[in-house]
Amino acid sequence: MFNLILTPMLPFRSEIRNSPNQQAIKIFLSDESLDSRIKKHLEHFNEIETIEITESIGQNRVSENITVVLKDHADITKMKSSIDSSLWWYFEEDPVD
Repeated sequence: MFNLILTPMLPFRSEIRNSPNQQAIKIFLSDESLDSRIKKHLEHFNEIETIEITESIGQNRVSENITVVLKDHADITKMKSSIDSSLWWYFEEDPVD
């Protein structure tokens, strides 16, 4: 007999990407149709320099992502935590069918 454990698909996942030129956070949404809405939702953060919807490359499960580039003075770890909290709040308040 098999025990099947189903894990629900999370609405998003985020990753810190560091490069010598810029600090960035990549956000991968399970529903890509929400990319523009989430981009607009994130625009209230003062520490964000730019937000772009870009094509995902590699072995990601989605074809595009939201790339958040932070200003030079921003703490990337704190910003990732703040963005994640804001997105969890967003998905709790505005459930997606």
